[in-house]
Amino acid sequence: MPARKPVPEYTPQHAESGTKISLPEIETWPNQYRGYEITITIPEYTSICPRTHLPDFGTITIHYLPGKKCLELKSLKYYILAYRNVGIFYENAVNRILDDAARACRPKWMVVKGEFTTRGGMHTTVEARYPRRRN
Repeated sequence: MPARKPVPEYTPQHAESGTKISLPEIETWPNQYRGYEITITIPEYTSICPRTHLPDFGTITIHYLPGKKCLELKSLKYYILAYRNVGIFYENAVNRILDDAARACRPKWMVVKGEFTTRGGMHTTVEARYPRRRN
């Protein structure tokens, strides 16, 4: 059996990977109503672990109360698909998706949740909220 190549130590480059890359624009359309919530479930999220270079899979859920604009689904699909070859940690992906989606449509509030498939016997769920809470 061939020896396995050691995994490199975590670096600041690993931690920042994927957070500043260019991704497709998330388009919007003018909202005609008020006081209702939208939930979008995207079960086809994939990306690459920046440390191991192994694929990551998961489901992204975006739940929000729209303001003047709503997220346009086709552009959102292309945006999420663009992560396929991006090296990015789960936590960074969820927070980046929240920032980009909230910037696009300026909702009253938004929650982005990533539920990632089991890896190493562990299931990870990451949730980020807009507006951001101060800690």
